[in-house]
Amino acid sequence: MAALVLAEHDNAALKPSTLNTIAAAAKAGGEVTVLVAGSGCAAVAQAAAQAAGVAKVLLADAPQLADQLAENVLAVAGGFTHILAPATAHGKNVAPRIAARLDVAQISDIVGVESADTFTRPIYAGNAIATVQSADAVKVITVRTTGFDPVAASGGSAPVENVAAVADSGSSSFVGREIARSDRPELTAAKVVVSGGRGMGSAENFKLLEPLADRLGAALGASRAAVDAGYAPNDWQVGQTGKIVAPQLYVAIGISGAIQHLAGMKDSKVIVAINKDEEAPIFGVADYGLVADLFTAVPELVKELG
Repeated sequence: MAALVLAEHDNAALKPSTLNTIAAAAKAGGEVTVLVAGSGCAAVAQAAAQAAGVAKVLLADAPQLADQLAENVLAVAGGFTHILAPATAHGKNVAPRIAARLDVAQISDIVGVESADTFTRPIYAGNAIATVQSADAVKVITVRTTGFDPVAASGGSAPVENVAAVADSGSSSFVGREIARSDRPELTAAKVVVSGGRGMGSAENFKLLEPLADRLGAALGASRAAVDAGYAPNDWQVGQTGKIVAPQLYVAIGISGAIQHLAGMKDSKVIVAINKDEEAPIFGVADYGLVADLFTAVPELVKELG
């Protein structure tokens, strides 16, 4: 058995999601190879080579791979029994195309590896876990990164092998990208997340969370209700249709705890909830709950954290 992990990166640095995906690949058994496809990304390949558990790194470096268009990336490498990618926007874009080309069924969003051909994945908004067994010769898998602890980013010494990149397919072209810039940690990789819900009342009131996030070194998140109401930007959304997070500490403020939101954060190690409704579903998953008016409780909490 041999597994190929599609590295996620920005041509300059390896994304943490790749380390979680390597951990999933290692559990499937066999050697783990990492494919780094991009342009001017030699530093990324070196970073991947240092990750624990990696046997080899394939480096496909070419101008037509600069934007990592799926149509160009999927033809770079073959000959593996398992092909894994993080269940991120990039991985969800590339993996289905690989599965279609190989004529196999994709196994999506796994959170556990039972054996080389058997995996677990959440269904029904995370209310049930399905065990899936695949008889396909090649398993194409996307990995919910919060389901696996990342491998160590250092300590490995895998060789880096250059591979030829295919010519530009011409079937798609890169138009543009708008990237949200923030001095705060990336939401999906943050160790602490402070999220606000519809109970915040307005976008102006959402700023009440900033001092708390500053004290905790946290990323800011939001429920879908808050995003739909215009209180917070789309890239802050946590939930079934947003980002899946599992930080060490998740602070839910003014969030009722709809099932779609819980699906995106219930794997957090410690959950703290502040809500004035003592019947709010969020208290059912919270480790610590405070029934209080958030507009009083949050400033007091910030003051205590001083």
